[in-house]
Amino acid sequence: MGEHIEANGTTIWTERRGHGPDVLLIAGLGDPAEAWQSQLDGLSDRYQVTAFDNRGAGRTPLPEGPLSVASMAADTAELLRVLHVGRAHVVGFSGGSAIAQELALRHPAAVHSLVLVSTWARADPYVTSMTRFWHWLVTEAPDERAMLEAFFLWIYSPRAHADGTVQRIIDETLAFSHPQSAEAFQHQLEAFMQHDTLDRLPGITTPTLVLAGERDIATPPRLGRIVADAIPGARFEVLPREAHQPFQESPKAFNARVDAFWREVDGSTPVS
Repeated sequence: MGEHIEANGTTIWTERRGHGPDVLLIAGLGDPAEAWQSQLDGLSDRYQVTAFDNRGAGRTPLPEGPLSVASMAADTAELLRVLHVGRAHVVGFSGGSAIAQELALRHPAAVHSLVLVSTWARADPYVTSMTRFWHWLVTEAPDERAMLEAFFLWIYSPRAHADGTVQRIIDETLAFSHPQSAEAFQHQLEAFMQHDTLDRLPGITTPTLVLAGERDIATPPRLGRIVADAIPGARFEVLPREAHQPFQESPKAFNARVDAFWREVDGSTPVS
């Protein structure tokens, strides 16, 4: 069970599981902590895994006034402090990867290692046009199911649409008792689209792994490559057959890959 944690002037819904080195999972646009269920379940036998609802998602309220990636990074740093976590292996997905970049730049002492999944440093014209469409889709779709069916065309692979995975996720989203409002979706989206760390990424010195899905059409691998090239010593890997959300579609493979990276960072296995 999770709990609300008072941090940085708000109440952040937080789920914690397991024992061992600290792992912090930062979700993307619209996702509550439950998006990381396969990691909370699959990694907690050897790590203390923390996931939480960003502002405007799940059970964490949307603030009054503008929302920014920098403010969400400040939330994250304060959450770690309140939880008495000195440093954590940080995983950021999509919009959460923007937060993770800002966390590593603004609060480097909190970040032991960095995994950036489906990431970007600066929106290009394709990403800008795509997100403008998402912005009005959330209010103009005939109903929430239709909105999710359209939105998830960018998020999941063709096989996930064919094998029923996407319909299952849609059903679970519609049944979730803390749905995100259209206003909160748009505010988060606006914050993420203002994200621009391209010129500051060389300031990240923590060990970094950048993962991109081969079939990701929301944040294509070319964007992840730009991020990895800008961070000193960062590794870049393309996950074959994966789309935007590989940690949900292929959780066992994803968990094994990040676990291997953390073991290398911690010195329990040699760095290849």
